[in-house]
Amino acid sequence: MNINETIQLAISHYRTGNLNQAEKICTEILKVQPDNFDALHLIGIISYLFGKHSLAIKYITNAVQSNPKSADAYYNLANAFQADRQFYSAINNYQKALQINPNLVDAINNLGITYHEIGKFDEAITCYQKALQINEEDEEVHCNLSRSLLLLGNFEQGWKEYEWRGKTQDVIPLRRNYSQPLWDGSDISGLTILLYAEQGFGDTIQFIRYAYLVAQKGAKVILECQKELTPLLQNVEGIQQVLTFDELLPEFDIHCPLLSLPLVFNTALDSIPSKIPYIIADTLLVRKWSNRIHNDNSKLKIGLVWAGRPEHKNDISRSCSLEVFSSLGQLENITFYSLQKGEAALQTKYTLNGISIVDYTYEIKDFSDTAAFIENLDLVISVDTAVAHLTGALGKPIWTLLSFVPEWRWLLNREDSLWYPTMRLFRQPAPGDWKSVMKMVSEELQKLV
Repeated sequence: MNINETIQLAISHYRTGNLNQAEKICTEILKVQPDNFDALHLIGIISYLFGKHSLAIKYITNAVQSNPKSADAYYNLANAFQADRQFYSAINNYQKALQINPNLVDAINNLGITYHEIGKFDEAITCYQKALQINEEDEEVHCNLSRSLLLLGNFEQGWKEYEWRGKTQDVIPLRRNYSQPLWDGSDISGLTILLYAEQGFGDTIQFIRYAYLVAQKGAKVILECQKELTPLLQNVEGIQQVLTFDELLPEFDIHCPLLSLPLVFNTALDSIPSKIPYIIADTLLVRKWSNRIHNDNSKLKIGLVWAGRPEHKNDISRSCSLEVFSSLGQLENITFYSLQKGEAALQTKYTLNGISIVDYTYEIKDFSDTAAFIENLDLVISVDTAVAHLTGALGKPIWTLLSFVPEWRWLLNREDSLWYPTMRLFRQPAPGDWKSVMKMVSEELQKLV
């Protein structure tokens, strides 16, 4: 078997998902031909897929040196730089790919994503618009455009573009083929409407506020949501029945995903529903948690959350470690409580430069417990997670810590949230700069104690 046939074998393994075998073949080829473009390019792509971004950069850099006319190689090199958060190198290589192939839509789209990551939103929008001129049906580009528009506060166009999320792989519930129609804002008086959750817990908590407005239209509202949220949302005003995703649905006349409701109600910056609280904690659970922490006589009781779900696309930017909070341990008359769940909760077991944190999270069964616990606290300080949304929905004081480029819902250049009147926003002044954020938090806490 000659080199070309061996390369084709490696490509065949790659296309059928047998990445280890493809990588092995490429390694053998490179022992014989160290500058073989196809082997370098393919093993670089495989390294990228394995999460070995530095290695991918090394291989594909050698590939483009071997063949500087390959737009695909520059594109994949840019992807590796982007994954390694070397954004300016990524931009440079996307641009090189587009110099060779100006109609490479994926490169235009990813260039837009990278501009968004460094806060150049106008440039990002220009990229998305250019990509849509080439392929106006590209749902991923539409979704990326929506996020930039919404972050800039352009709700009128942003909500429309955001509807394209229903055609992507990220939002499974929107691809249901109901025989009943999707609600478009028409008269629903006397009808039964199914509202259903999509994406994460925080999204459900944020947009369940619209259930009350839907009920005011004269409809019977049924909600389908994540099991962990079902007990918490039972008493949300306007909802008559709450089901989990694995339960049999009752009869209904019309349906709507929760995150399409802002479009249905033509939500603008000055018309965000902010009737707070719209989630009420269970009275018995509130009393239970009050008894649990009643011996604490500190001036302030503060809950902390430092990490979101690792599966979240942007978790690397929005989450930090508990160590970041260590400077707060120097403050007196404060007791800190962990509200952190998941693997990151284990960090409370380590010594953290003097910060003492009380951890009762092993007693938290679901979000109903979390809500009741929060009701007994004076303040919650959290990164961008469901707990931040929950605290805001309860009408309790919440300080939310944001990455340099936050999710679209937090907008830009403001310290308050239009979605949650009791929320303060603390933003990174530069990518990854949690130190400055905690300095601001510490200064503000000192004013309270």
